[in-house]
Amino acid sequence: MVTITRSDLTYGQQAVQSTHAAINFCFEHKGRAGPWFENSNYLVQLSVSNENELLKLIEKCEKLEISYTIFREPDLNNSITAIAIEPSPLTKKVVSHLPLLFKNLN
Repeated sequence: MVTITRSDLTYGQQAVQSTHAAINFCFEHKGRAGPWFENSNYLVQLSVSNENELLKLIEKCEKLEISYTIFREPDLNNSITAIAIEPSPLTKKVVSHLPLLFKNLN
């Protein structure tokens, strides 16, 4: 599974929002989450600069019929703070240009 979080949030917020998106994906897409968990259980956490970048990724997922989950944070005016996307070769192509979450901390 791939989670993408906004880098304009604090590090703590990014970690929590990414986790929220992943957990929500498992409940919303049980048919995809079960095989992912049993077969690989890999989790990739990436980042984008802001909510607009998340919206662009959502549009790509819809166009390509890739399953995803949106997480909105009530404490941040219900803005989109993270998304989770099903693992697939197509997903890899869509997100391959994005940096790892917290890459700049190394």
